[in-house]
Amino acid sequence: MRYLILCTIFAVGVPHFSYAIEVNPTKEHVTRALEQGKAAAESKTPPSHLFWRFGSSETLKPHGMLMTKLGGVAVLSAHFSFRSARPTDEDMQRVLEDGFLQVSVTIFGSSTRFAVDSYMLLKQGERLIKPAKVRSDALAHRSAVWPNSPTFKAKVVASFPYDGFDPLVPTTISVFPGEGGEVHFDLDFSAIP
Repeated sequence: MRYLILCTIFAVGVPHFSYAIEVNPTKEHVTRALEQGKAAAESKTPPSHLFWRFGSSETLKPHGMLMTKLGGVAVLSAHFSFRSARPTDEDMQRVLEDGFLQVSVTIFGSSTRFAVDSYMLLKQGERLIKPAKVRSDALAHRSAVWPNSPTFKAKVVASFPYDGFDPLVPTTISVFPGEGGEVHFDLDFSAIP
């Protein structure tokens, strides 16, 4: 099973601002992310829709999301805004000090254990970037079309140190399910906040 999926980046319900993945966000970046979270809450957009999404917009095809520092701030802001509150400085600092880009990918397979021992890499040019850690669902969940194909779905989540990749370079995310095969996503990191 080999997939090559060209990135389709989409946002639901609220406008996104565009610039490279911000490793060291400025106050202006953080303010805009806070406003984005507040706008999402006002429009009743679920906070999880604020993460940068890639892959297919179809639920039965591989897709994923990037959890950047600014995405984390927007999500935190949305959660607090739903309760008519604002995140504390300590909450914000915790998100902004996180040293890892989180990449979560949903993949599909034919058995409940197909994702065990899955792996993920980033590729920039000829350079391969390994994650600090990878975790995957030990037991996959039934897909919406079970018992038809694709039968099961699972998540693979990897943490990549911000100092391990270039946030301005086109990047391929490669996922290798434990039972074999590979899934690829081509992204332009310079367009992701």
